[in-house]
Amino acid sequence: MPAARGWIASATAGLLALALVSRGTAQSVSIERQGAEYKVVGWAADPQEPPGGWPSLFAVYAGDGDVPPLLGSYAVRAGVLFFQPRYPIAPDIRIRAVFSQRTGGSVEAVFDATESAPVPSAWVEAVYPSADVLPDNQLKLYIQFSAPMSRGEAWQRIHLLDEKGSRVDLPFLEIDQELWDPDNRRLTVLFDPGRIKRGVLPREQMGPSLIEGQKYTLVIDQEWQDARGAPLVRGHRKQFRAGPSDREPPQVANWLIATPRAYTTGSVVIAFREPMDWALLHHLIQVSGPDGPVAGAVLIEEGETQWRFLTYQPWQPGDYQILVNTALEDLAGNKIGRAFDVDLDQFDRVTERVEQQTVSLRFRVGSEPRP
Repeated sequence: MPAARGWIASATAGLLALALVSRGTAQSVSIERQGAEYKVVGWAADPQEPPGGWPSLFAVYAGDGDVPPLLGSYAVRAGVLFFQPRYPIAPDIRIRAVFSQRTGGSVEAVFDATESAPVPSAWVEAVYPSADVLPDNQLKLYIQFSAPMSRGEAWQRIHLLDEKGSRVDLPFLEIDQELWDPDNRRLTVLFDPGRIKRGVLPREQMGPSLIEGQKYTLVIDQEWQDARGAPLVRGHRKQFRAGPSDREPPQVANWLIATPRAYTTGSVVIAFREPMDWALLHHLIQVSGPDGPVAGAVLIEEGETQWRFLTYQPWQPGDYQILVNTALEDLAGNKIGRAFDVDLDQFDRVTERVEQQTVSLRFRVGSEPRP
């Protein structure tokens, strides 16, 4: 279908409903269209799906007459129930949305899909890891967008090509609940763990997703819609080569640490021996001082091999700690002190409960004379 037919008419949320009919339901509840999504406003949605499923409460229909409800995905965000159709809707189709409360009342809204298409304004800012050589047992990719994106399109819009330009068959774990951050700007894409762990059936049957020495291209389609229903300004490609497997846990003892001088705003810097997980680096390492946690900002540099902490206030003399959560991972998902890939005969010795632990790296800011 041409991209133009994939655009869903969009304008400011709340101005799109052309008709609202209430049957025994308070007028404070309404249905609005927000980009490619439809939402119920004025009703507090429980995150737990009801016994009959979300379609039993909220259904969206395309066209007139006795037609079945559209297929799509539901999500509850900040207490608001959203529905996004699985497929783009042609611009000449009228949409009818119905919300039925358990008390028996219902609300309907009719939308005209002939409004002008929104102007594309979002793009892919970055894909992490940023390196052009990744281990062949790479676990995650992070796709960072410049603006909030729509949900439910990821597995139609993300492709992995081999060095011949052919699509790699099912390299990712295509779960229905896409792994977005709260702002819908960062998507976490997992390579299929069953094709990473040695001795597991999917790997035995299909082989690994990445093969050492081969080149790959991650392709992100321009047709992916943002939260307003507009396609991306442009598509995105990331080329990389698969390197050797990494099955060794990161060793904190091998990290190099640079510390600041007293009464300055110098940085605390950790240099790793290998790239680390970009997203986890932002919140699994903290600095604590004599008076508790130190406030500051984190920068990830040098291809995710360097963590830099910028304090908001000059450092005071005293003893400090860098607290590293052992859930921190390298690119292959190896955690501090624990490898991701464990031989099958070791499974019985692996605890199912992952306890949150930290490793403390101590440093001292001396009492040099004030500059």
